[in-house]
Amino acid sequence: MTTQDRARPLRYSRTWDTGVCSIAEARDAVAALLARARPRPGRRPLQDAQLVVSELVTNAAKHAPGPCALRLELLPDATALRISVTDTSGEPPRRRPPDPRRVGGHGLHLVTMLSRGLDVTWLTRGKRVTATVPLGPATA
Repeated sequence: MTTQDRARPLRYSRTWDTGVCSIAEARDAVAALLARARPRPGRRPLQDAQLVVSELVTNAAKHAPGPCALRLELLPDATALRISVTDTSGEPPRRRPPDPRRVGGHGLHLVTMLSRGLDVTWLTRGKRVTATVPLGPATA
């Protein structure tokens, strides 16, 4: 790998025009992108990133009609993965009050626990929700 290759950020993007976002495809994209990272993140950060992408894509599929998109960007030196999901809903993501007896509705709590916050960018039609997942100590 050349110095120029290392300077080039690793990215992935996918749009689902039918509005049916594929959670499995999103998780696989995270694994494939992080497998190319140097230094390569450990197993736990990979699982955290896959959980975050699953929750964000699930929310888009569940709450937004129309197309949705996924963008992944590995930050320099593989220190974090920026995950962005775009959908057509004009509603902001809402965290429900914690309730250990409730089934479901815990996804955004997990996202905020595993990432460096949750950013919402309003678009002409819909929004982009972005979470940055730290990849922690890397192993070669």
